Amino acid sequence: MSRSPWTDRARGARPSRLGRAILRLTGWELAGRAPDVARCVVIFAPHTSNWDFPILLLVRWAFGMRVHYLGKHTLFRAPFGWFFRLTGGIPVDRTEPHQLVLRTAQRFAERDELWLAIAPEGTRQRTDHWKSGFYHLALAARVPVLLAFIDARRRQCGLGPLIELSGDVERDLERLRSFYADKQGIRPELTSELRFQP
Repeated sequence: MSRSPWTDRARGARPSRLGRAILRLTGWELAGRAPDVARCVVIFAPHTSNWDFPILLLVRWAFGMRVHYLGKHTLFRAPFGWFFRLTGGIPVDRTEPHQLVLRTAQRFAERDELWLAIAPEGTRQRTDHWKSGFYHLALAARVPVLLAFIDARRRQCGLGPLIELSGDVERDLERLRSFYADKQGIRPELTSELRFQP
């Protein structure tokens, strides 16, 4: 029987000195700390470059976190699909976002431990909004949101605060804006506006 991609524990891996060393050698400073929480949605921003993904994989490795992430199903085709699965990727079809939120929330309900990373911008290109799926998922699953970041200006990457969403969209978005306001992507001209579509 094939192994479910959701079965790895979210916590329990050891922090990697090698991961931290590689970040230092490539000019990045690791910031923050991994919270001792069993389940959460991890968002990372600003997402403006192809380099974001390998940097964030190093962040995950350096902190010793076992984190899954959702990716377009087309990424999991040959010849590189094995790599995305190995690094915790979960292939999804985004044509029915509402059903995706409900199914993923059910995954949280079925598991004692699960960290799930999502890029709320949904693209490396500049857009006038963030996708709201992560927000609805965290509320539906009743889990907090962990703020991960890249800041190319300071050459920092890592983890910010763990926040509990209130359900007041504008209030919660203001908290996110406050945290990400001084974080600059690798290609700052592609930074998306932090708001949801009406």
